[in-house]
Amino acid sequence: MAASFTSLLKDPGLFVDKSYIDGEWVVSESSKTFQVQNPASEKVIGTCPESTTADLNNAIQAASKAFPAWRALSGRQRGRILRRIFALLVENKGDIGKIITTENGKAKADAEGEVLFAASFFEWFSEEAARIYGDIVPHSNASSRTQIIKEPVGVCGLITPWNFPIAMGARKIAAALAAGCTVVLKSDGLTPFSSNALAVLCQRAGVPKGVLNIVTALENTPQLGLALCESDMVKKISFTGSTRVGKILMRQSSGTLKKLSLELGGNAPFIVFDDADLEVAVASALASKFKVTGQTCVCANRIFVQEGIYDRFSRRLVEEARKFRVGDGSDESVTHGPLTNGVAKVEQHIKDAVSKSANVLLGGKQLASLGKNFHELTILGDVDDTMLVTREETFGPIAALSKFRTEDEVIGRANDCEVGLASYIMTTDLARSHRVSQRLETGMVAINTGVISDAAAPFGGVKHSGMGREGSKYGVDDYMTLKTIVTGGIDVWSRL
Repeated sequence: MAASFTSLLKDPGLFVDKSYIDGEWVVSESSKTFQVQNPASEKVIGTCPESTTADLNNAIQAASKAFPAWRALSGRQRGRILRRIFALLVENKGDIGKIITTENGKAKADAEGEVLFAASFFEWFSEEAARIYGDIVPHSNASSRTQIIKEPVGVCGLITPWNFPIAMGARKIAAALAAGCTVVLKSDGLTPFSSNALAVLCQRAGVPKGVLNIVTALENTPQLGLALCESDMVKKISFTGSTRVGKILMRQSSGTLKKLSLELGGNAPFIVFDDADLEVAVASALASKFKVTGQTCVCANRIFVQEGIYDRFSRRLVEEARKFRVGDGSDESVTHGPLTNGVAKVEQHIKDAVSKSANVLLGGKQLASLGKNFHELTILGDVDDTMLVTREETFGPIAALSKFRTEDEVIGRANDCEVGLASYIMTTDLARSHRVSQRLETGMVAINTGVISDAAAPFGGVKHSGMGREGSKYGVDDYMTLKTIVTGGIDVWSRL
């Protein structure tokens, strides 16, 4: 399959089936590999090394060795390299999009959009690299001076998910490299080829050997995560994934007191008030809920619609959702590809909701004729807060609509969950938008839009959705430590 797939690429060199350690493409010391399948066709795309802790330690050693020289570069020098990565990603959007579609399943538009999204982080952090400022703080003693400088934390262990196989790595890598850190990335075993394509471009852009290292694994993922957490050389862990795994990594890192960034699960409330612009609300719900077939951590998971607009909103949402087409993402007419691995949970949530009197307004069934990973885009009406679809993150194409009466009621229901990543408010009332956004217990709030992610905006949550922020000027700070320098004996006034 690998040979036939690479024939579809303008640059076959972007498809690499090895790990990237110390500037070299290598196999595992164990010689073991794992297969990667296309979720649409279920065919094997290729294989990658089943890396062991020995392989990981080689990568950590390489990153540690490369750190002094990389941190010694000026921010401007590092920024120029990041800028070249940005340009290469844009230039190779088509090929990398095909790789994403083949291993992840997402439709062409979503896949190529992800490449540009990944590129935006390298562009943003290429500019931030030269603007990592410290502070001068007035000292309480007139003869002393205090300065605060920011220093790179060191070697960083990055663990990324399958749903955005290049963008999640890009958001972490770009910030870490801008800060002067070196990196060991553990890519997801379902989607390793996208990260490898990024490594190819980083190498071409001039990233020195050892600064970026990528290890691949499927079955050995827990062991590699533990080894990253327990390594004294690794000074920071950044993880995007489930709340369950994030808590495990936090416990495992306690022995070495690492700096942690954890971007974990969500259960986003999407609130439509009676005064909302109906068409804006519908378009925003479609963008938030069904992007990447519902497989994003900021998907609208609970859609609360005020009684006065509920019927019109649900009718228009169904009308617009009918226009979408589910199928193999390589088909340009397809808008939504297969699920990567979550059909069973989607089925479970639909069955549970229907058994508790929810109505299926659209879809509701698996598309077995297309393959085991395909499911209809589904809209459920009359959903209540006892149903699994509201209590758990579905990570699939179910829009669950619930009615509400008052502002206080919906805020209470929206906050009634252990996670707090993103939320959405649809209203034309300015005072209400401020009031509700302040009361929602989430790290991010979108008002009258279904798109919340941007390179310039800090991304992250509160409660069990994790800690730290990615993207933005704050994203660099998560890869820095503060050093205070106090100088005494400056008796300038005694000399006057």
